[in-house]
Amino acid sequence: MGSADIVPGVSGGTIALITGIYAHLIGAISKIKFGFVRPLLKGDLKGFKDELFDEIDFKFFIPLVLGIGVAFLTLAKVVTFCMDAYPAWTYSFFLGLIIASAVILLRKIDKINIKHIACAIVGLILTYIFVSLNPIAANHSLPILFISGMIAICAMILPGISGSFLLLLLGQYKYMLNALHTLSIVEIVVFVVGALIGILGFSKILNYLLKNYEELTMAFLIGVMLGSLKVPGVEIINSVSLNFAGLFPCFIVAVVGFALIIILETRFDYIE
Repeated sequence: MGSADIVPGVSGGTIALITGIYAHLIGAISKIKFGFVRPLLKGDLKGFKDELFDEIDFKFFIPLVLGIGVAFLTLAKVVTFCMDAYPAWTYSFFLGLIIASAVILLRKIDKINIKHIACAIVGLILTYIFVSLNPIAANHSLPILFISGMIAICAMILPGISGSFLLLLLGQYKYMLNALHTLSIVEIVVFVVGALIGILGFSKILNYLLKNYEELTMAFLIGVMLGSLKVPGVEIINSVSLNFAGLFPCFIVAVVGFALIIILETRFDYIE
């Protein structure tokens, strides 16, 4: 998830969906209500411990957060290098990932009807418009970084919507990547605090939708993924010659990405 969230156009939520932890992730986040603060303020340490472990699934969150953090700190340079040195191949790989993810979501819908199609079309149109926006010019003050963290995290947990691309639109993507490279603690902490506040609120909405309108939500997310294909598609077109010699290697890399996700999803289904 951390590796995916680094890349504009790819969502960590997509990876969570593929590996079968998405519903668990949203449910675990939405369960956090900070009820454990009350006994702590009263000096009731036992009550604090009981509430804390009741609200927060540490066995789930600790390895997940460590994995995301390690990816952010170690793979940011690798991913940015690939995007700069081999943009067409890198974005072709992402293209394959996104298409495969949409196929996986489609398989979660038992019977497609007009409501599903309508939700998918709405998701496609809205996302296409979103990814067609031009990046805005913004400063890098701490309040702006805080707000950017709140907004971007909502996209990062949605399959198909890239939090990194949203940061790109907000004019904070390269600045935060540099902050990670140089370990600028203040900027990172402010951004993370904003992200935590954003994810706690947004996860409750997602959890409600997944519990009450799961198939319609999945259909909407399929449209979101299809709409987001414009990002890697434009990058590929801008990076290679539009002929067989230029596009064939991109096609092969996209197929590899597609096959990898299908195999992963099958493997995790088997484990479950």
